[in-house]
Amino acid sequence: MDAIITLISIILASIMLYLYFKKSKELQNKVIDYEKKITEMESKLNETLKELENNKNDLENRKKELEIKVKEDIYKEKQEIEKEIKNKEKRLTQKEENLDKKLLELENKENKLKKLEEEFNIKNDNLNKLIEKQKEELERISKLNENEAKEILLNKIENKLKNEYVQRIKYYEDKIKNEQEKMARKILSHAIQRCAVDHVVESTVSVVTLPSDDLKGRIIGREGRNIRTFENLTGVELIIDDTPEAVVISGFDPVRREIARIALEYLVSDGRIHPTRIEEVVEKARTEVEQKIKEAGEKTVFELGIQNIHPELVKTIGKLQYRTSYGQNILQHSKEVAYLAGLMAAELGANVKLAKRAGLLHDLGKALTHEEEGTHTVLGVELARKYNESPKVLHAMACHHHDIEFETVEAVLVQVADALSAARPGARMEQVENYIKRMENLEQIGNSFEGVEKCYVLQAGREIRIMVKPENVSDEHSLLLAKNIAEKIESEMEYPGQIKVTVIRETRATNYAK
Repeated sequence: MDAIITLISIILASIMLYLYFKKSKELQNKVIDYEKKITEMESKLNETLKELENNKNDLENRKKELEIKVKEDIYKEKQEIEKEIKNKEKRLTQKEENLDKKLLELENKENKLKKLEEEFNIKNDNLNKLIEKQKEELERISKLNENEAKEILLNKIENKLKNEYVQRIKYYEDKIKNEQEKMARKILSHAIQRCAVDHVVESTVSVVTLPSDDLKGRIIGREGRNIRTFENLTGVELIIDDTPEAVVISGFDPVRREIARIALEYLVSDGRIHPTRIEEVVEKARTEVEQKIKEAGEKTVFELGIQNIHPELVKTIGKLQYRTSYGQNILQHSKEVAYLAGLMAAELGANVKLAKRAGLLHDLGKALTHEEEGTHTVLGVELARKYNESPKVLHAMACHHHDIEFETVEAVLVQVADALSAARPGARMEQVENYIKRMENLEQIGNSFEGVEKCYVLQAGREIRIMVKPENVSDEHSLLLAKNIAEKIESEMEYPGQIKVTVIRETRATNYAK
């Protein structure tokens, strides 16, 4: 029994030794494999380090090349800037020389005026002496009293001076007109030639196309809940009629109408139309329109090169793209006024930046007329004052409709540019009633003067022709009559552009041979 146990123990011990040696061999094989893998990984790591070192060298070489290229570009740009500065210095020198010449011309004109004044004073003294002599002579010959003689003499002198006054007015007006018209035409032609801005004509409705007429019922919703929700949230009116595959959005506020259009297009493309979804989409469309307004204002300010404008003013400028006046887009109109005012200011040597800034902001209040009470001029000036615009800009904005007297050249240029932009053919649409009313007012003004026989208004109120009675109005007095009619039209009427006044005097002699 002991022998068996011993034998079994020996067998078990042998088996265990065999398993131990087998396991040891397997472990040795694994160690050898791991050592091989470590060796491979070390070689790969060395290769990676070499590649990194090579990449580092390449990067350093590229860095040096870029530094050299940047230095070369900076040097070239510096040379171009220096060249541009020299050109500008030459232009400034030329402008200074031109200003000196103009100052000399003004001094010469002042001297001529002084001479004319002295001559006038001498003639006035001589006239007074003649009056005294005539007075004494009349008293001696006719034995009239002083008041009667004075009245006869004054009537005689008045007629004489009146003719001389009309002749003088005609002479100086022709002279000034020739000089001023040449300069004004030159400046205006340069400004208009260099300014080209597109205009957009908008209406009070927008049309959204539908893929099918089945969507009209979904837009209306059960018992009209969808359309009511949409109209309450957007503030516009949806017109769903028999028009095939189309829905009309009606509203006087272009911003609300644009929000409604975008929201409705989203709903139609998405297909889910219910009150909750309508609220989400309208809010999304409102955010998108506000972003468009901001981008439009920033783009406008950048294009004109105007700096340091308050962000709220920039946002208000962007709102102008959704405003129209007589069919003319207000943002495009404001940009055109800024361009024209800047170009004319450059021609006259005035402040170009001030003119462009005031030209861009002059109709700023038109973005607020749907929200607040008051004229667009007052609203715009108050908003610009709130955000610290300069007094000169505020003044130019305030007087662009002749509400107050001009105090700066830039204010006059903004008013002229505004009139040019509005009066340019095709820029604005005007109703027939306005044309008729303007023509009636012109006829009333023309007929209100003494000696007028007939009055004709031509070219939709751009020209008025006056036929006078030849026995009551002389050739000299017709010039004065045209001037007085033009002044009355300027003071009593508002109109874009200018109105030509022509006075015609004709004498006809008729007889019969029997």
